[in-house]
Amino acid sequence: MHRYSDYGDDFYVTMNLSTHLELPRNRETLLHYFERIRRRYPMLQHFYGRDKDEMVLEEDKTGEGYRWVSVESQRVNSGAVNPESIDEALRQHRDVLEQVPFDLSVTPLDCETLSIVYGFDFSCRGNHNEMLAKAIGLPPGLESFGSMPYGKILANEPALQFALDEQCRTQCRVSFENRTNAYQVRTGEFGEDVMSVYLTVRRYDSLEPDQSYVDEFNRLAALCGDIADEYLIPGVLQPLQEAIAID
Repeated sequence: MHRYSDYGDDFYVTMNLSTHLELPRNRETLLHYFERIRRRYPMLQHFYGRDKDEMVLEEDKTGEGYRWVSVESQRVNSGAVNPESIDEALRQHRDVLEQVPFDLSVTPLDCETLSIVYGFDFSCRGNHNEMLAKAIGLPPGLESFGSMPYGKILANEPALQFALDEQCRTQCRVSFENRTNAYQVRTGEFGEDVMSVYLTVRRYDSLEPDQSYVDEFNRLAALCGDIADEYLIPGVLQPLQEAIAID
């Protein structure tokens, strides 16, 4: 298995469970849920509200890596930033999903989507749009646009989404986010900004009555790992590292 932290300045793994119905919002239910999570991971000490409808419990961010969990009105989230191993991150997400049916009353029927996301951040100075074009290229039909007068690329955030089964219930998405803006391109003054690459594997629709969230998450995690190893690393991450090093 690849050491994913070798392919970016920061690596993180996120689990997201979206529900059809609103989650319980009363004080006792939420505190009970977060307290049970904290018993498993005692370093989760910082508890606060964000954007009015999201409650967050997270570790201290002073180190290189940290964990966090949160609950929104219709979504349960769990994240591990720069985990010591991929197994450690996946174990955390499984622990959260084990509790969700009991503590938040989320049944298999209530699943709208269940996702796993691998995120890779690259800190680099320069035009992120051009670096990305050098690393993965442009679609052949668009390459000629680069020869236009003043043809510096100002926005280049491609996304590819495809099905992993015949019913299109399991899907994969590769997407990019960069922070280069027109002012930086015009002046040539680039900061040490972050370019991000995301690999998402997502299951849509309710689970079967005999399915568990943990079992389904294990399936998605296996798919995500295989796609990262076979396609994302050699096709995107390694070329991007090389383009950043050359620039």
